[in-house]
Amino acid sequence: MQVKEKDDVGVAAMVVVVMVLIVAAPATSTLHPLDYLVLQSIPKSLADAPGAHFFASWDFTADPCAFSGVLCANDRVVALSLGDPRPGSPGLAGTLPASLARLPALSELSLVPGQVAGSLPAALPPALRFLALAGNCLSGPIPPSLSSLRCLRTLDLSSNRLSGSIPTALLRLPELHTVILAGNRLSSSIPSPAAPLLRLDLARNSLTGAVPPLPPSLLYLSLAANRLTGRVDCVLPRLTRLNFLDLSMNRLSGPIPGTIFTFPVASLRLQRNQFAGDLRPAGQLAVAGATVDLSFNRLTGAVPAELAPAGRLYLNFNRFTGEVPLAVAGRVVAGRMRVLYLHHNYLTGFGIRAGSALPSGTALCLQYNCVAPPAGTALCPRNTESRTTRPPEQCASGGK
Repeated sequence: MQVKEKDDVGVAAMVVVVMVLIVAAPATSTLHPLDYLVLQSIPKSLADAPGAHFFASWDFTADPCAFSGVLCANDRVVALSLGDPRPGSPGLAGTLPASLARLPALSELSLVPGQVAGSLPAALPPALRFLALAGNCLSGPIPPSLSSLRCLRTLDLSSNRLSGSIPTALLRLPELHTVILAGNRLSSSIPSPAAPLLRLDLARNSLTGAVPPLPPSLLYLSLAANRLTGRVDCVLPRLTRLNFLDLSMNRLSGPIPGTIFTFPVASLRLQRNQFAGDLRPAGQLAVAGATVDLSFNRLTGAVPAELAPAGRLYLNFNRFTGEVPLAVAGRVVAGRMRVLYLHHNYLTGFGIRAGSALPSGTALCLQYNCVAPPAGTALCPRNTESRTTRPPEQCASGGK
């Protein structure tokens, strides 16, 4: 009991001192004493990296609500944007202070890319709606306490060194619509989200297991460069609002569901997986000029004419057979498809007449199929097989 009384007396004394300082300072507004104390603690944990000057304006003889990166409402701090956001700024160094949890009205907390290290605070302000700490050196696990931020709408912890698993409860927060955890060291499986997510970016981690059921509200989904396995033909058809999809560089298998080509996806990246079987779009590609990359898979059958509206189409390193549809070839000759990569397949015809002039800036590669490319059409990436056609014995097998 005596210890608690001494602590109470100490806090009361500090509050009195702060109130005296606030009254004495030539401030234009009065900040709550406890918020003032928290602001004073921040430069003790964080500092300008060499070449940065963010904290130069933090002069506690003046109004703290006029400091760089500080926004107040009434007598409370409601937003903190720590670090100089201008291009080329080296950001901040140090660690995030635990005292931030004592800002009850703080709804936005952001940190510019820099050298801030250490772990995420075990507790954060309960009113947070926006939390963005990307591009630093934060490490350790994502604390389960983040799942208690019931008002959180945007979470960006990308490009740090976070490890461990994604807390299941985090992806079930009722207001959460943006989660960006890309470029960390997260492992384990992906929890099935129940939040009304619009954007989910977990790329460039070490996540394993299958792609879980996902909310149909999603507009943007990137799970690229992980270790995900299994099929997605029962998961993707529900995501009818997607305009960006990147599942590249995983170990996903099974067929590619034909319905996704009818979704409003402007960038569809499924390359470097183990997708197999015939490619059968449910309709014509919905977005004219879209990028579609299905390269480095095990896809078979004919090249679908439904993909003709694409602006960039990568089907190389698969097992496609037959002739390239005239609808696709004609778009290339007309300059409406800027990239068409079909090399390393088993195609037997291209529908492009010999001597056809390609528009300037068009990239077309037809190398290493079962027929020689028409003259003047070999515009391939540098690492392409130098031979123009496959050996006859490979063509006889049809890629089987």
